[in-house]
Parts: sequence; C-alpha cells; structure tokens
Amino acid sequence: MASGRAHDRATWQLALPFGLVFAPALGLAGVVSAATGFLVGGLLLSPDLDTRSNATRRWGPLRMLWWPYRHGLAHRSVLSHSPLLGTAGRLAYMAALALLASALLATLPLGVPTPPELLAAALELWQRQRPLLLSALVGLEASSWLHLIQDGDPLPRLPRPWRRLRPRSRTRSPARRRR
Repeated sequence: MASGRAHDRATWQLALPFGLVFAPALGLAGVVSAATGFLVGGLLLSPDLDTRSNATRRWGPLRMLWWPYRHGLAHRSVLSHSPLLGTAGRLAYMAALALLASALLATLPLGVPTPPELLAAALELWQRQRPLLLSALVGLEASSWLHLIQDGDPLPRLPRPWRRLRPRSRTRSPARRRR
C-alpha cells in the first residue's frame, strides 16, 4: 500500500499526460478539463476520504463535511475503494451536501438557488458542456484507479459475511507446512 506522499506525487506527475490524451478530440479545453479532473480526483476526492488522510486535511475547515462519510464507511470498503462505485459514491455524497445546503440557505435572503434551480442549472451545464464534463469525470475515475493500483489491489475488501464465500487458497504457507 502506497503512502499519501506517493499517491500525491503520482497524481501530480500523471495529470498532464492523462489530460493530453484528450487533446486530439477536445483541444486545449479537453486537456485542462481532464487534467483538472485527475488532480481533483487524486488530491481532493481520493478514495482515502474514509480515513484521516492528506485528502481530508486539504479540505481545511470544510473537512468536517466528510465526517459522516468517514464514520459511515469502513476503510477500503466496497463503497469507497471500488472502481466506478467509489467515485460515484463520493460525487453523490457531494451532490447531496450541495442540495442540502441549497435547501437550508435558500430560505435566507442571500440569493442562493433552490434545489430545483440548482438541478436545472446542472442539467443545462451537462447539455452545453457534455464532452468537457465527461473528460473531467473520466479524469476523476482515472485518478481513483491510479490510487487503487498503487495500493496493490484494485479490488476492495468484501463485507465480512461475503468473505467466507471467497475460495481459500489450496497452498499453505511454509510456516503451516511444518506443523
């Protein structure tokens, strides 16, 4: 399992090369979108948000927003360290927080959009900038894969009841053979 520094270093080193993959199809905007998605995914939306990690500390005072997420999930669980499912879960969690904040703040005279207005704006953005948003989403997921591969096992731990269903290895370790 890689250290937080190793995860960060690899994220910084691979963000631009990953973004350049999108240059032929989307130009400079695609490069920036994909590389930014990769950096955000690796540095702010890391699979390690379920622990006290560098990613959690980077949120500064807003790190308290991740407290329910961290305490609701076991580290390396299927919901935090799965390909696709982990990134989707973190994005859904952030969307739920944004909608909740919108609902609470819309009652104040601050000009904050209501949840339906926020959803309408998100849908309009999706319709207008779909290729760039997709490249950013692919960047988020790619950085998650990088993290999981660096940890040595891109597959998460199964929940305890399901671990018994996994077939056991037939080979014994040298220490067990001596018995």
